[in-house]
Amino acid sequence: MARIVIIGNAGGGKSTLARKLAERRGLPLTEIDRLYWKPGWAMAPDDEYETAHAQAIGGEAWVIDGLGRLESLAQRFARATGIVLVDMPLWVHFWLIAERQIAWATGTLAYPPGGITEMPSTEAMFSAAWETERDWMPAIRALCDAAEREGKPVERIGDVTALNDYAARL
Repeated sequence: MARIVIIGNAGGGKSTLARKLAERRGLPLTEIDRLYWKPGWAMAPDDEYETAHAQAIGGEAWVIDGLGRLESLAQRFARATGIVLVDMPLWVHFWLIAERQIAWATGTLAYPPGGITEMPSTEAMFSAAWETERDWMPAIRALCDAAEREGKPVERIGDVTALNDYAARL
């Protein structure tokens, strides 16, 4: 059964790609943002997140997108049969975050992260992307390298054209 992790920095198109992939392959979709965030952008309690995450990765088939908690990534990667790493330059994530913020502010954002209706500040989103690149992405890249050494397929997407091409091939 397919268990696919889609991972990368904020604003990179992970959730859009995950929705398309889940729909095309008939797989259940879990957005980690829905497990991690509560209304008002409050983090879920640790035990609640851990229980929901364990339940999500315990299934036989799934697509899971998003980050969540750093310590949960190894468990997710261990259960995955395939990984899609959206790893574009940070400035591209900033650009895509800005586009999403504009869509959110104008009421045209179809799928807000985690289903949360309150728009986060653009400053908070840029800060989160910066910190993710600095603090998380080296560990995520290392997990992807290890998964490849174990024989798991890892699709690495480094720019918007590659993201669009991958989505078109689904």
